[in-house]
Amino acid sequence: MELTHIIAFNIALLAAIASPGPAFLVAVKTAVSSGRRAGIAVGMGLGLMAALWTGAALFGLEVVFVAFPWAYTAVKTIGALYLLYIAFGMWRGARDPLSTDVKPARHAFRQGILINLMNPKSVLFAAAVLVVIFPPNMTFGENFLVLANHLVVEWIVYTAIAFGMSTEAVSRRYLRGKLWLDRIAASVLGALGLRLLIDR
Repeated sequence: MELTHIIAFNIALLAAIASPGPAFLVAVKTAVSSGRRAGIAVGMGLGLMAALWTGAALFGLEVVFVAFPWAYTAVKTIGALYLLYIAFGMWRGARDPLSTDVKPARHAFRQGILINLMNPKSVLFAAAVLVVIFPPNMTFGENFLVLANHLVVEWIVYTAIAFGMSTEAVSRRYLRGKLWLDRIAASVLGALGLRLLIDR
């Protein structure tokens, strides 16, 4: 494994994080509505679970999904229903005034874990990226380095999002457009959940 492999992986990782998926949307919404601490906490949960999926891909969990399609289908269905549940709550609460109660960090961390835990496509994406970028037969130490790198990059990005989105100027803009921003985010999450549910 060379440094160029890590650089290529990080570029792919940053592109994946920035895509309008459930992890990014929840990170932004939590930071804006519940404050910096909760935003960082949800990012820690998201990053930890995403890195664990990469670890699972590195150490062969995708083989289990291929060997036992029912396991993948079960996890995918649960994940889709969870995304739909979050989308429904976000849509229903779009007209509600922004709560002044800051979400406890432990709750935000748990939500981050659940969002990425319920997304089995993460492990398949990670497996595909790993196969394309990294050479075969890497050592345990090299695999661990990739895993640690993934975790650090995720945590840095989500911490930056929490700091940026929890500023007063951003919060004011969010409050002005809360109804439509929440409903757009809910629609995206709902569409992702439905796609995950009906995709074969």
